[in-house]
Amino acid sequence: MAHHHQHDHTGTGTDTEIDWAEMAALLESEAELFTPLYERALGWLAKEVTEPGLIVDAGSGPGVISCLFAEVFEGARIMAVDGSAPLLERAAERAARYGVGDRFGTLAGELPGVLDELEYPADLLWASRSVHHLGDQRAALAAHAARLAPGGTLAVMEGGLPTRYLPRDIGIGRPGLQARLDAVQADWFTHMRTELPGSVAHTEDWPALLTAAGLHHARSRTFLLDLPAPVTDRARAYVVATLGYVRERLADGLDAEDRATLDRLLDPDDAASLHHRPDLFVLAAHTVHTAVRPV
Repeated sequence: MAHHHQHDHTGTGTDTEIDWAEMAALLESEAELFTPLYERALGWLAKEVTEPGLIVDAGSGPGVISCLFAEVFEGARIMAVDGSAPLLERAAERAARYGVGDRFGTLAGELPGVLDELEYPADLLWASRSVHHLGDQRAALAAHAARLAPGGTLAVMEGGLPTRYLPRDIGIGRPGLQARLDAVQADWFTHMRTELPGSVAHTEDWPALLTAAGLHHARSRTFLLDLPAPVTDRARAYVVATLGYVRERLADGLDAEDRATLDRLLDPDDAASLHHRPDLFVLAAHTVHTAVRPV
């Protein structure tokens, strides 16, 4: 399954199945909150990729970034590709709302094989945190690269830093809660990768993997989302939803004290909760790796 989720991955030690359609609202609100980061990333790409005819968003999810591509590249046709038909329906509805439906299409199917169904090669193929849901990431990148037009660019958003919401010491529980959540999520992510069909372990050197796919001029750049305290109601709601999802799916990997701290953070009646804290912020760093198909 492919997606566009800007999450820090969550799950218990054994539950690695993700229902993307069920997460549609969270996926959409996250991507909307992260729009300033994506706008900077797309602005960087626009300096490298001039007047693309076809842009493919591989793992588009509900289409927030797909529609941003339509805004930034006004002459391009956008094709949103995802394994979830309900998410693609949301993407098409969003494109219509934003007035870009006339040059917006969708393609449902599992990556990377579904890319073979594209009618035309892509001038720009974007994959935001979708490649890591494919068992053999190296083979997947080669399949993505094969769908590029000569001189076309593959842009992969993978890596960066875990998102931060809270100070190290939040006044309740043991300091360093988010670092411990990171460790549990990293273990879950490794487990998720091993359970994927055809899973192959590769060193996640993305420029090297892009080069191995036959592409040239690999480059990387990291983009920041910095929403300092005090945050907007929308950012606060995003953090509440995200950590609520973490609490629901990560509980087994945490000790009793950290579970109790999370419960307090999620309790709207607790003065120390996420609902009321003045020190809540959102700080994220996402890395984009690009490379070009030889002419």
